[in-house]
Amino acid sequence: MLDETSRATLEAFADTIVPGNKRSPDDRAVAGVSPTGGAVAAGALELIQWDATGITAGLDDYTRSLNDHAREYADQRGLTLDEDVPPFVALPFEERTALVRVLTAPGHPEKSLWVLLALFCYMAYDSAAHLHTADAIAAGHPGLAALGLPAPDADGLWRFSSWSYGRPLARLHPKTTASGSPA
Repeated sequence: MLDETSRATLEAFADTIVPGNKRSPDDRAVAGVSPTGGAVAAGALELIQWDATGITAGLDDYTRSLNDHAREYADQRGLTLDEDVPPFVALPFEERTALVRVLTAPGHPEKSLWVLLALFCYMAYDSAAHLHTADAIAAGHPGLAALGLPAPDADGLWRFSSWSYGRPLARLHPKTTASGSPA
């Protein structure tokens, strides 16, 4: 479970990767540069806290490092940060973007760590990897909606008759299960 500082910092990072709309007028983590939901609304924090990602144990380190980088970045540019929120959250969106560009640039010693975190944020948006696809679509997942992914048929299966050959391409193997899995 993330503390408030980690949650806000990681939400701000996710929002920098795939921007979204503010959840409320006083939302500081989500900058609100998009009229639609971004990575945060798509569940980026839920995905990065999923133990399957392999980064869950290091999220406090990500938070600490990102805020250290934000402080250093602000100091180098003479920016004054609001101390009521974590340093990365206090950066204006354009400055967050510039800092993430630095952290993910070729040659940066921590590049692979920041690219990995960015990939998981994007994964939450473009594939809802942490959710069952049909449930995500039914709930109005912003990334899947933006991609135009249609809802499944009433039986929960997707059929794309207008984009297929319109006929079976091969006979089913006799040991194929009712769910379509090989035996």
